[in-house]
Amino acid sequence: MRTPKTTMAGPVNLTLPEGDPNPVASCRQCLGVAVARANARSVGDYSKATDANVVLGTHLREDHGAE
Repeated sequence: MRTPKTTMAGPVNLTLPEGDPNPVASCRQCLGVAVARANARSVGDYSKATDANVVLGTHLREDHGAE
């Protein structure tokens, strides 16, 4: 009978998360989300700031063709 492997695999190399998405300066929706993100951070609501990043990233992809 074979003994099961009990050692761990090699190390996992994680990367740093990408920075915040940048709003398009001429887009009111981009700027509105960026202001909401800044306001959320200013009161320590980092969950809401992260949500704003997701909304802004989606908007940039769908409306501005960003990747």
